[in-house]
Amino acid sequence: MKKNLLVLFSILIIASLALAACGGGAPAGGDVTEVTFWHAYGTGSAEEIALTKNLEKAAADLPNIKINVLQVPFNDIFNKYDTDVAAGGGPDLFIAPNDNLGGQVRAGTIADITELAAGKLGDYSELAQGGLMYDGKLYGIPETTKAVVFWYNTDLLPEAPASTDELKALMEGGTPVSVSFGCYHHWGFFGSFGGQIFDSNFNFVADDANQAKITSAISYLNDLYQISVANGWPRNDSDGLAPFTEGTVAAITNGNWAMGDYRAALGDKLAVAPIPAGPGGASNPLLGVDGFYFNPNSENKEAALEVALYLTNKESQTVMMNEAGHVPVNTTVQVTDPLIQGLLDAFATSYFRPQVEAMGNYWGNFCGTDQVFDAGTPAADWVKTSFEGATK
Repeated sequence: MKKNLLVLFSILIIASLALAACGGGAPAGGDVTEVTFWHAYGTGSAEEIALTKNLEKAAADLPNIKINVLQVPFNDIFNKYDTDVAAGGGPDLFIAPNDNLGGQVRAGTIADITELAAGKLGDYSELAQGGLMYDGKLYGIPETTKAVVFWYNTDLLPEAPASTDELKALMEGGTPVSVSFGCYHHWGFFGSFGGQIFDSNFNFVADDANQAKITSAISYLNDLYQISVANGWPRNDSDGLAPFTEGTVAAITNGNWAMGDYRAALGDKLAVAPIPAGPGGASNPLLGVDGFYFNPNSENKEAALEVALYLTNKESQTVMMNEAGHVPVNTTVQVTDPLIQGLLDAFATSYFRPQVEAMGNYWGNFCGTDQVFDAGTPAADWVKTSFEGATK
């Protein structure tokens, strides 16, 4: 009996020494790698809550990686990231829309991960991967696709307007609609009137015929703007959020980043449709891709990739889809939600957001629509000046 106790005691001592040698409770696979991760989801938003849930699960499922999370306001994240990276710092990983992908590639502030991710994205849609590519190279792991659509409250508006004429008549008749006016949000209406900003080579289409189509779109938007002003209806996505969720406006044009908040407020009353088609055809909202980007300064890119792949796996994507309204890019996710399917249908005619330098000339010349809406500049004059400025 004593001999058995001595043997058991010896085993316990050896096990304790082995555990101590491994660093106590640290994973047996080796040292813990720290990955610093930045995001810009708003405090208390459905996106932040869903992401936090996934990060908490990642902490348990990836014991060899410690994820240090920092929330950065969206208006600051690109500037803060680029500034820190240029100074030799910055996070290992951050998630954001592909708004600045092209500029960041040209500035060298995001890493080429073509080889790092090779063979690991078989379950990700080609469309989403394409949104994070530049000049044939991959610069991020896609997480979701986003575009502006038409959200409506079925208690106040049983069916969405199918055409631009129907939308205008609806608003003229007193149905409160919050149209988000701005050079990003109203891009989709250019397609409704048959207008183009770029040709297939990303040259501005500045001929008279096309300018007339863009003018028709801006004139139409000005009509909606003036109706909104006369009725005191909100004219941007942030001002329209509370009125829509509280049921004082029947519809709003906004992206699916707001779906989680809309659904939490409206439940089964929430529905979605494309931006209305017009005399020129289907609308073509700008399609963006949110993705995880990697810091060229990082010494932990492989661990950062493991985190990004975990946060875009089937389970994580399902959480972001169901709780935050993200359209999954992982093709193994089963889409059963009619709202998500509605978004996929609405995105079918979208325009892939270009990453070319010419896009900067669009932002620099076509975003001053207040000159038409508020100052009264004729739409044709404004469109002509915008194209002239963009093509200099």
